[in-house]
Amino acid sequence: MLEKLRERLQAHAPHRLRADLPQAAVLIPVVARPDPTLLFTRRASHLSTHSGQVAFPGGKHEDGDSDLLATALRESAEEIALPSARVEVLGRLSEVLSLHGLKVTPYVGVIPPDLPLVADPGELDAIFEVPLAHFLTDRRTHTDVIRVDGRDYFVPSYRHDEFVIWGLSSMMLSELLAEGFGMPIDLSRRPPGELRFHSARRLAPS
Repeated sequence: MLEKLRERLQAHAPHRLRADLPQAAVLIPVVARPDPTLLFTRRASHLSTHSGQVAFPGGKHEDGDSDLLATALRESAEEIALPSARVEVLGRLSEVLSLHGLKVTPYVGVIPPDLPLVADPGELDAIFEVPLAHFLTDRRTHTDVIRVDGRDYFVPSYRHDEFVIWGLSSMMLSELLAEGFGMPIDLSRRPPGELRFHSARRLAPS
C-alpha cells in the first residue's frame, strides 16, 4: 500500500495558489504499521485560535527555514518531538488557504510506528492515530458544505473516538485519499448523505 502511495504522489502535480500570502506547511504523517494509520494532533483548549481542533503537525514559515518542507519538519519536531531523520517524505499536496489568510502546503511522509512522540503542552493536548481503513472505506459522519468566495466545497467530516476531523485538515486528507489512493472524492461534487451548511467565507485577497 505505501509503495503504491509513493508512486502515485511522485506522479502527482499539486495545484499552486497565485495569491501572495504568508506561508505555512504541515506534515501528514503516515505510520508504517501492518495496517497503516494517519497521525493527527489536537490543538490545546487554551489557545486563542483553532482551540480544540484536530490538525496535522505544522505551522508558519520562519526566516530560518530553508524551504516549506523544512518548515513542516521543524514544526513537527517542536510540536510532537518527531525527529526529521525518521520521516521519509513521499511528496507534496496542493496548497490550501486557511481562514486566517495563510497559504498552507501539506507534505506527506512515512514514519516508523511507536516513536516516543510527546505533545508540546503549549500547543497541543493530544496526539492520536486513525487507521487509514477508516477513511478508505469513507466512514464520514456527514458532509460539511463550506462556501468560499462563492464556491461550495463538500468536505467530509469524520469521527474517531472523541476526535472530529473536518475543515482544512479534511480538505488536505481528501486530496491524499483521491491522489494517493485513487478514492473517488471530489470536493466540488455533492455526495450522498447528510449535508451541514456553514456560513459563507471570503478568503480571496483584496
